[in-house]
Amino acid sequence: MWRGYALPGTVWLAAFFAVPFYAVAAIAFGSIDPIFRNARPAWNPLSWSFGTFADVLGEVVNGQLRDVFVRTIVFVLIALVLCLMIGYPIAYHLARLHGRMKSLILLLIVLPFWVSYLMRMLAWVNLLQRDGLVMRITAWFGAEHNWLDGSPTTVILGLVYGYVPFLILPLYATLERLDWRLVDAARDLGASPRQAFWRVTLPMSRTGMAAGLMLVALPMLGDYYTNDILSRSPRTEMIGNQIDFFLNAGTQPQRGAVLVLVLSFVLACLAWWYVRDNARQQVAR
Repeated sequence: MWRGYALPGTVWLAAFFAVPFYAVAAIAFGSIDPIFRNARPAWNPLSWSFGTFADVLGEVVNGQLRDVFVRTIVFVLIALVLCLMIGYPIAYHLARLHGRMKSLILLLIVLPFWVSYLMRMLAWVNLLQRDGLVMRITAWFGAEHNWLDGSPTTVILGLVYGYVPFLILPLYATLERLDWRLVDAARDLGASPRQAFWRVTLPMSRTGMAAGLMLVALPMLGDYYTNDILSRSPRTEMIGNQIDFFLNAGTQPQRGAVLVLVLSFVLACLAWWYVRDNARQQVAR
């Protein structure tokens, strides 16, 4: 019976994930038309060529693309830390709230999902431009800064602004289901509020933090819209920008497809770590 229920989802994944992913692999290991510079996919795995893959992988390890990968990882790690610093207190406060205020704050957190990510980034540009509200506020404090001059800070803040709701919601769902009697018991045994948080609340919310960080990290690693809209500078290019360039604007679609495979491998490793860590948590319980 359960196999029948799983059949539509299996067909969906096969049609909209496995087939497109195989098409990307066929382009990555295929060839290039010498005249029109279009990709010639190699649909037969026996005819795949791994020369371009080896060249791109060498650039990722010890070439020009290494800096882009390192920059992407650094941007994502900083953005994840900021998302956690912003999102955890909000999720914790929501889990302890009751009544209409809780519903109102939840509505405000979900509200950005009703607006296109592109429109939100364009609104962010209007706030950060020279005559925007942010520039006026910083000018009052004598700390003028051109936010749209290719600054890494702007890109990182844009990533945080765009993806922090994805961390708050799963973390809130985990915190709301916690048995707060354990925190009260820790307080009764002499633990201070800080000790009760670090030794009881934080370890018990580890699953929610991992889920939220995964939901935020995966799209961040492939993001290119944020950088294109807020920076458009080679100094802040991420791996998603390189993929977009090679596939859409360049004449080397093979390199873009190879980068998709490399990034997919990194994302698969992160997903495997999350599943493995979640399984350990379930066994420990």
